[in-house]
Amino acid sequence: MKKNKNAFTMIEMIFVIVILGILAAIAVPKMAATRTDAEITKGRADIASIRSAIITERQGRLIQGQSGWITKLSNTTLFDGNDSTHTLLMYGIAAGTGSGHWQSTNADGLHYTFTIQTTAVPFTYDSSTGMFTCDTANGTTGTMCQTLIN
Repeated sequence: MKKNKNAFTMIEMIFVIVILGILAAIAVPKMAATRTDAEITKGRADIASIRSAIITERQGRLIQGQSGWITKLSNTTLFDGNDSTHTLLMYGIAAGTGSGHWQSTNADGLHYTFTIQTTAVPFTYDSSTGMFTCDTANGTTGTMCQTLIN
């Protein structure tokens, strides 16, 4: 009598392991690129939100008869904070030091950075014009800045 054995041969197991290795070698770099793309998209959305909030605040001031722009973007009005008296953004942006996060770089409420991987892209709020911009002519950070604003 002949017995039926239900098992994989060593060659079949090696073949499956090789295929899984090839798929992993292709998938891992793609996932890393996807993370960077997601951080850039988050940065773009945050910039659009900040700029929109600045314009909305300006329109509210004009209705009240005040012609000036807000003087600064403080941590409590831009980032998640405990200041319930006035907020520039209804839902603040989470501040942090890692990749994909915003950080205030000066206590004056005018200078911020957005970090992509290891590059901190500087942004400045100009209270005379109401512009929230970054320096596009500044080497590596300028390239990242172009990526964020275009």
